[in-house]
Amino acid sequence: MTVSDRDAATTEIENELTLLSRYHVHAKRAGFQLDRSAYLLLGRLELEHPLSLKQLAEAFRLDISTINRQIGALLRLGLVERVLDPDGGIARKIEATALGLEQLHADRTLGRVGVERVVAEWSDHDLGELCRLLTMFNGGIEGLEGSAWPRARRTR
Repeated sequence: MTVSDRDAATTEIENELTLLSRYHVHAKRAGFQLDRSAYLLLGRLELEHPLSLKQLAEAFRLDISTINRQIGALLRLGLVERVLDPDGGIARKIEATALGLEQLHADRTLGRVGVERVVAEWSDHDLGELCRLLTMFNGGIEGLEGSAWPRARRTR
């Protein structure tokens, strides 16, 4: 691939990622219970828990005040709770509640159904390739940031 071809490809990828972000943000949210920040926070707490506000702020690369505000909203809704640090630290940590995980799983199911509608006619090979390439792309971002995002183990 020439430099010009590579530039054209990366320009097209950037445009497609912008469209993907737009489609995701503007997707019909009928039936979804969680806003984007709640979904992301609960997803992280499901895979790695409990976490301190500082750990969450570092994971999301946000100010601790922003995370504190978002966690405060989740606390009021009963989706997370403060728990003792299992390592004996003084600060309380944050953990998803059963209700929080229930809503996360319900929204994840709705999201998966939406993806399944889009890829219903795709071959198994194409579906696997998209999964592989998205994982590699996100891994590249995590490598540049120096921070890997935890992932659930695949069941297939």
